Amino acid sequence: MTGSRVVAGRDWARDLRGALAYPLTSDARLLSAAVGTVLTYVVLVLSSFPQFSIQVLANDPTDVGYAVTALTREVALSTGRLGLVLVAAYAVLTGVAVTNAIALVRRAWRRGASTIVGVLPGVFAAGCASCGAGVLGALGFVGAMAALPFDGNLLRVGGIALLLLFLGRAGDPRTCTIDGGAT
Repeated sequence: MTGSRVVAGRDWARDLRGALAYPLTSDARLLSAAVGTVLTYVVLVLSSFPQFSIQVLANDPTDVGYAVTALTREVALSTGRLGLVLVAAYAVLTGVAVTNAIALVRRAWRRGASTIVGVLPGVFAAGCASCGAGVLGALGFVGAMAALPFDGNLLRVGGIALLLLFLGRAGDPRTCTIDGGAT
């Protein structure tokens, strides 16, 4: 039993490497991952202090660059450098997950509507696993984040772990099999 667990662990690590490398296989995939990363980072940073974000963006929506810059500094001051690194890692992994999910949805689309119905809940579940601390801030639970141990960094680590688990289980979207409903 221990031998099969080691082999499964090796397969997961190999699949994780394949999933992380997939966006690097073409310029379009790399662009998709970069856009997903930037959008995720902006949403996470803006949701860390939602009242400030709403005030700045309601006054002038073109001040989004100022808001992101100011809140990036604020995240670094409130959660430390580790918190900022975790937010950035979170964003990068979400960009990779979005790129891989797009590839899975495209493959499922070619296979038929019933396969799409089976893949979409997993895509949304991966998205929910990746939002973590950002959702608490967006819902107005900034005080709850402040009360969490390690300034919410533990929650961010949990989100990163879930993303890594998702990516390792999914693997490279070009090689994974999508079951068309047969069991």
